[in-house]
Amino acid sequence: MRDIPVGNGSLLVNFDEAYRIRDIYFPHVGQENHTEGEPSRFGVWADGQFSWIDGAAWERTLKYRCDTLVTDVSLRNEELGIEMVCNDTVASHENVFLRRTRVKNLRSEARDIRIFLHHDFRIYENAVGDTAFFDPTTGSLIHYKKHRFFLIHTEPRFNAFATGRKAFGTQEGTWRDAEDGELHGGAITEGSVDSTIGVHFRLEPGAEFEFYYWIAAGFSYADVAALSSQVREQGPENYLGHTENYWRAWVNKNDTDFADLPKPIVDLFKRSLLIVRTQVDNGGAILAANDADVTKRATDHYSYLWTRDGAFVAHALDLASHPRIASKFYEFCGQIVNPDGYFFQKYNADGTVASSWHALWDARRQKRLMPIQEDETALVLWALWQHYEKYRDIEQAHRLYRPLVVSCAHFLSGFREKETGLPKPSWNLWEDRRGIHTFTCSTVVAGLRAAANFARLFADYDLATAFDGAADEVRDAIREHLFDRELNRFVRSLQVGDDANLTADPTIDASLFGIFYFGCFTPEDEMVASTMRAIEESLAAGGGLARYENDGYMRASDAYPGNAWFICTLWLADYHIALAKTKNDLQPAMEILNWTTSHSLPSGVLSEQVNPATGEQASVSPLTWSHSTFVATVSNYLAKLREFA
Repeated sequence: MRDIPVGNGSLLVNFDEAYRIRDIYFPHVGQENHTEGEPSRFGVWADGQFSWIDGAAWERTLKYRCDTLVTDVSLRNEELGIEMVCNDTVASHENVFLRRTRVKNLRSEARDIRIFLHHDFRIYENAVGDTAFFDPTTGSLIHYKKHRFFLIHTEPRFNAFATGRKAFGTQEGTWRDAEDGELHGGAITEGSVDSTIGVHFRLEPGAEFEFYYWIAAGFSYADVAALSSQVREQGPENYLGHTENYWRAWVNKNDTDFADLPKPIVDLFKRSLLIVRTQVDNGGAILAANDADVTKRATDHYSYLWTRDGAFVAHALDLASHPRIASKFYEFCGQIVNPDGYFFQKYNADGTVASSWHALWDARRQKRLMPIQEDETALVLWALWQHYEKYRDIEQAHRLYRPLVVSCAHFLSGFREKETGLPKPSWNLWEDRRGIHTFTCSTVVAGLRAAANFARLFADYDLATAFDGAADEVRDAIREHLFDRELNRFVRSLQVGDDANLTADPTIDASLFGIFYFGCFTPEDEMVASTMRAIEESLAAGGGLARYENDGYMRASDAYPGNAWFICTLWLADYHIALAKTKNDLQPAMEILNWTTSHSLPSGVLSEQVNPATGEQASVSPLTWSHSTFVATVSNYLAKLREFA
């Protein structure tokens, strides 16, 4: 898990719960993790005693400064008699990671202190062929391979350095060299290498010492040398202050009226916007999560764009009046959409198709399969129309109309079963089964309605009629084939058997909220009400909601239907908001917003899941979708409040 990310859309730096740098992504968010998740260490030597800050003797508090992407980290070690306050950021417009550290002597005698900062780069995501060297021209340490350079410097300038081999034979790395308070490594090392620098100073009783530390990232020696020179000339303190003020202005630019929302909810709303921004690449890709730890259990990660997640995130940003990021996402979708009008499972931040487990061939039945989750295509159209309705960017709508909207709408209207009129089988949003899913069908209705609206906008009335007609047919087929009258609720999906017959899957699934959220049926419709009652009653998990009955993914306790997911819990809040006729009717939604806030990390980070037995977060963090759903739900809450004014 990652407790405090800082980034600018090109350089992303993540810290774990022990305040170790674990991920350095560059030049795309989520693409090229130049540490492979391995820790870069931070240690203190004081009068012959040494301790890494991830040790048990340290008290650590990892937070952010208010309304900005600058951390506020407190570190205290009574055994060493040392207290530190660190502020980390990535410059808002330059690829420079910057830290200010204030070190305080807690003892009544003067002392010699040495701070050691270690770097475990694995450039281009492997440790082969890296070079680390001391550069006398810039007075810095530099790690490089091919077109990736990382320059390390401090002010005042560091007093000692070492480069050496790591993770090779008996050589653990230069961080071991630091533990006696001295560095003895070489001025240059190639291969599997790391480096450590030491900042030495003397502290009088109760006195403080402040220094700045930065890592400049670039494509060449000239790039990083120029960046570092710029930091020195302008002053690292000015760089830090500029970035702090920039993000504070960014998150407060809209002067949102939060009415009577409690301060913790407002704070998490703003923090969620800022964290979402760190997970969005400047090229337009919205990454699901950037937490390399997941590779240890899955041999892959979440550092990809799923257009479903991206559409939800972009829609939340639109609701919060941050349309520029959403607009770049829609442009990105226009570049990556398949010519036949659909999206593959996921994409890398540079737009290339990412890894997938969706087969194109059914070996048992000897037939072709579509390797897609159809909701990913439909939701892009849905979100794009919401974006247009709010911001009326007619130029962008015109650019995307033919290659994206019409192409995808033709696919959605044609990719249907002849017998039922429902969409053909595809993978569900949880990516754990193929079938004809109620959630997917609901998004198809919304996507086709959006396409029809765009067609009317551009006077393509025949297309508008065709797309609206297809949406009507899918909606009617949902009512006919996916509502179980005996259960008096919607089923999760229809599964296709070996004999091609369709069998209802009655599992209660939180994603069934889509039947009202995407406008298929009204929130007041009894079919919707009975379904949402079943969700609320059957999926309760420690104050939140599980994804579906007997969800085994990272399940913490058999006493619950599964772990609580932030997004699923917030979907229930959206239902209560949609139903509300008075301010008092919003109380259930308020309780869910309070639950979400109370289960965030001290930094405000939201992961994917919550252990319902302990309340501890689980799985990857931060999950962009969790934060964007909180933003969307708060925005929906405030919009409903304005209706009552």
